[in-house]
Amino acid sequence: MNTIAVEIVTPERVVYRGDARIVVAKGIEGDLGILPNHIPMVTPLKIAPVLVKKQNENDEDAIAVSGGIMEVRKDKITILAESAETAEEIDVRRAEAAKERAESRLSNKSGTDVDVKRAEAALQRAVTRLSAARK
Repeated sequence: MNTIAVEIVTPERVVYRGDARIVVAKGIEGDLGILPNHIPMVTPLKIAPVLVKKQNENDEDAIAVSGGIMEVRKDKITILAESAETAEEIDVRRAEAAKERAESRLSNKSGTDVDVKRAEAALQRAVTRLSAARK
């Protein structure tokens, strides 16, 4: 079976490197499923988990990705992310506390639009981290 190389990089480090039969990510225009030999493209990503599905049907890695861009070539996918964590690296209690704080800020919607947007982004990051940790 064909595979495609996958690399997820942040400014600090290489977070993930491996091979996949398919990579599923959330682009700003919708969900993407990238297979080997995909046409070349570059797209911005939303704050969402990236799923790297491996050779074995039930084997996949979930990586919490906070924004960035994805470059696809025929033989390699590179994700340049603002931040990223593998499921094993995620502190679930800390992510749940961040989710609760963001939900509290949003339910008390006092303040500026900037505060609301920051709280929404924080909530999305926390939900993404929890989703990746539970995969």
